[in-house]
Amino acid sequence: MPLGPGQPRFLQLADVAEILNISSAQAYALVRRGDLTAIKIGGRGAWRVEASELEAYIQRLYSETREFIDAHPFGELAEDLADE
Repeated sequence: MPLGPGQPRFLQLADVAEILNISSAQAYALVRRGDLTAIKIGGRGAWRVEASELEAYIQRLYSETREFIDAHPFGELAEDLADE
């Protein structure tokens, strides 16, 4: 996610949740599991995710999804089911 004028460098977990269309609890779980890199800021420990880290996470998921599809082609499954 390239930074442009007016775009914040860091996102709150609520922003991450909105972008990924998931709940805030799911966004928090991604951070706590280490799937999504974040930092803790301030005395209350507010989590922040750098926009570039979120973009890297999304790109990583695209790559993992492509690898999964390549390893599990739908066409072969359809052919196998048709043969039964």
